[in-house]
Amino acid sequence: MKISDVIADMILDMFDDNKSTVQIQRNDLAARVGCVPSQINYVITSRFTPEQGYRIESRRGGGGCILITRADSKNQALMALINSIGPAIDEKTAKAHLYNLHYQGLMDARSAKIMESALTGWNQHGVDEQVLDQIRARQFKQMLLAYIN
Repeated sequence: MKISDVIADMILDMFDDNKSTVQIQRNDLAARVGCVPSQINYVITSRFTPEQGYRIESRRGGGGCILITRADSKNQALMALINSIGPAIDEKTAKAHLYNLHYQGLMDARSAKIMESALTGWNQHGVDEQVLDQIRARQFKQMLLAYIN
């Protein structure tokens, strides 16, 4: 088993049925696993993402800690994704988000395909990519909100 899998499993084990937030001391967890603290950062940023239903918050002072909050429901996970998108998104990233939503069971295949069709293959008229990415982000957020409701 890879060290990143061990770290991810340890973090997941910290969650229980009544607790949606865990607090991690990065250095302590690294010492328990026998790795460098940057490996903990890598696992957190790659495995506990908004599209997977997690919110990460870093706290400074008192030794510092990282709070990982798990969405309690599908709607919370989708709202976390909406809030993480920002003012612009490229085609590749939008497609990756849709793939992850379907893979995580947060969206059915048909809805993901419809959204992908609406968000990709636009630039037939030479419009500036930055403008397209901004429009795509607004549309993606609106479609996700409509999907929630």
